[in-house]
Amino acid sequence: MAGGGYVAPGQGVAYEGRVTAFVICTCVIAASGGLLFGYDIGISGGVTSMEPFLKKFFPMVLKQESNAAAKESEYCKFNSQLLTLFTSSLYLAALVASFIASMVTRIFGRKLSMFVGGLAFLIGSVLNGFAMNIEVLIIGRLLLGVGVGFANQSVPVYLSEMAPAHIRGALNIGFQMAITLGILAASLINYGAAKIEGGWGWRLSLGLAVVPAVVLTVGSYILPDTPNSILERGQADKARQMLQKIRGTQQVDAEFQDLVDATEASKKVNNPWKNILQPRYRPQLILCILIPFFQQLTGINVIMFYAPVLFKTLGFGDNASLMSAVITGTVNVVATIVSIYSVDRFGRRVLFLEGGIQMFIFQIAVGATIGASFGFNGDGNLSRYDANLLLFFICGYVAAFAWSWGPLGWLVPSEICPLEIRSAGQAINVGVNMIFTFIIGQIFLSMLCHLKFGLFFFFAGWVLIMTAFVYFLLPETKNVHIEEMNEVWKRHWFWGKYIPDEAAVGMNRRDEGRYA
Repeated sequence: MAGGGYVAPGQGVAYEGRVTAFVICTCVIAASGGLLFGYDIGISGGVTSMEPFLKKFFPMVLKQESNAAAKESEYCKFNSQLLTLFTSSLYLAALVASFIASMVTRIFGRKLSMFVGGLAFLIGSVLNGFAMNIEVLIIGRLLLGVGVGFANQSVPVYLSEMAPAHIRGALNIGFQMAITLGILAASLINYGAAKIEGGWGWRLSLGLAVVPAVVLTVGSYILPDTPNSILERGQADKARQMLQKIRGTQQVDAEFQDLVDATEASKKVNNPWKNILQPRYRPQLILCILIPFFQQLTGINVIMFYAPVLFKTLGFGDNASLMSAVITGTVNVVATIVSIYSVDRFGRRVLFLEGGIQMFIFQIAVGATIGASFGFNGDGNLSRYDANLLLFFICGYVAAFAWSWGPLGWLVPSEICPLEIRSAGQAINVGVNMIFTFIIGQIFLSMLCHLKFGLFFFFAGWVLIMTAFVYFLLPETKNVHIEEMNEVWKRHWFWGKYIPDEAAVGMNRRDEGRYA
């Protein structure tokens, strides 16, 4: 198109502008918020498999591991509700924090929420690194949860609002990319920390969480706020200037008017939480609930939280279990790069569907391999061949998640909500994600003890359900401008009945007049 603009396919809306270095830099800095979530996911399982850490805070787990009665089922040797509370307590705090962050994000802007998240994570990291008792350790975890809740609330919204529609998917997936890099970095640090003489390596693992916290805290301080957020606070001239800067052109009248219209509509909404319950927002409400719900029931946190514990349970040695976690973390990063490349080319639905099918196949393979080789009571032994095969199957599963439900679970909810319900929609997305992350984290070791290898068949069944859900109920949102989503819902065979005719008709009339 002339003038370097782009078109939102299916909408007939042409916006001037180009992809600027400024918008790329701001999105990269903002996406670093994912490092917080990723580092914590990767560090927890490794630390809880280190004997010095267990000896100091969870001696009963060591006793249980060496107890002859417990060894009647190797699946149960790490089954401790207090140990899982160390991992999962963070996500209860993140759940509560996400709803507070919703109000902060809406009233004060996205960058302030990111700053609060980075600062809370920084304080929690210091407490965990120097913790001398379980109480300080848990308080530190709760502060980490506040950081994760604020960052996960604000960063995806920030990215979706800053990015041009035709590369919104790739830039938003930068958040998931940062999560995967955080997981990989944590796995590498765990592997090295476990070899430190004197048994203090776990302190290094926990304490180095200050690094991603500093990155986000400093980064959010220097970041600009989004045009949407500036408009919400009534600064129209400043919002226009920011839009011109991030689009690299003075000709932003069309896009700016859309933002103004969306802002005016949002100001008529006194309570976004009440508003999101209206029938016209039913698609957004359902998807903001079910997408994070399904994302956790893929079972990914079985691998990412407890990879070293899981591999150790299955007979891998201490170093082998940590190295296996590094391998899966590397696969996670590489597969996320695939998603960045393909999400705006092939669309969200293709990745969701392919990823779901691949996860289902590999989860069945993992369960069958463990069942055949390790036995029902865990009294068998994995041969070297079986161990390598199992690691391959797990990597195939992780790759599928990393280019589908991993990044898209954050991208889609952040891009489908109009401005007047965006903060509420993202809070619901983060809240549901955190509560089921907590539940899965808290009960996984118990489920492994009772369901044994059948646990993987359990998650495979859920993957089948969620893949069918995507096929029938998720429309394609590729290249659709974030403020122009109503037409997508109106044209859908199921969701269309919830969208008032005047919403779509008014949009079409406006667009015909502006872009004829």
